[in-house]
Amino acid sequence: MSKLALISASALALTSCGAGNAESSSTEGKPQVLTTFTVLADIADNVAGEHLEVESITKVGAEIHGYEPTPKDVAKASEADLILDNGLNLEAWFEQFVEQTDAPHEVVSEGVEPIDISEDAYAGKPNPHAWMSPVNVQIYVDNMVDAFSELDPDHAADFQSNGESYKDELQTVQDDLVGELSTLPDKERALVTCEGAFSYLARDTDLDERYIWPVNAEQEATPQQISSTIEFVKDNDVPAVFCESTVSDKPMRQVVDATGAEFGGTLYVDSLSEADGPVPTYLELIKHDADTITEALTGGNK
Repeated sequence: MSKLALISASALALTSCGAGNAESSSTEGKPQVLTTFTVLADIADNVAGEHLEVESITKVGAEIHGYEPTPKDVAKASEADLILDNGLNLEAWFEQFVEQTDAPHEVVSEGVEPIDISEDAYAGKPNPHAWMSPVNVQIYVDNMVDAFSELDPDHAADFQSNGESYKDELQTVQDDLVGELSTLPDKERALVTCEGAFSYLARDTDLDERYIWPVNAEQEATPQQISSTIEFVKDNDVPAVFCESTVSDKPMRQVVDATGAEFGGTLYVDSLSEADGPVPTYLELIKHDADTITEALTGGNK
């Protein structure tokens, strides 16, 4: 029996054992929407308002790319009325996972113009981190409005209104993001990170993106990847480099040691923080990253 089949069987047992005391979606009185990660859950919650219950499969701090669903995840999905995933090959585990459930699912990145990864084994595949552009997230919102309206037609007007209000907030954050990062001098417009998760943000703000590896994977950074990044930082006098919250920053610390560049801080991409942390919402995630990048590259953190 395959690992996923074992998970599915365990999930069935969990569902059966808990049937006597578990509250179903009908008990709650609201349709249940499940997203693949916390960033999508926050965006979806802004669109859903009070009419839907939205929850993320993965928890705060989880690495989304190589996530392995648990029996409880499959059991939870079996009770969902709708599942939302990012698409663009982000959730490598999701296709098999969703086959174990009867819930419909929607790909929220549908309609986004992808940026292709240009190197390594992922060359030619779309960069999945489209939500790092608030412009793209406005497309996500439109897709969610459509999906929620089909799920709960009685509240379609509210979903539309919520979506338009949230898109206004997204556009404000986008304008602030572009304005803030436009202050960087030409020689300080290189954004060097662990993962190539900032292609869309770099496009929006005219930054030169560089990274150690293109997509988070199980293997560690190779010596070639680290040496190439060191060479780039030295050749371009990059003042500061960054790493993401869901991966180890040890490879980037090697770059810092070899170049004298500052470690500019931790950026958030694949996960929000806890409610009392620095990025409890998507809008705060984008603001945090923009502030961190600008402060470090202009020397404000020294």
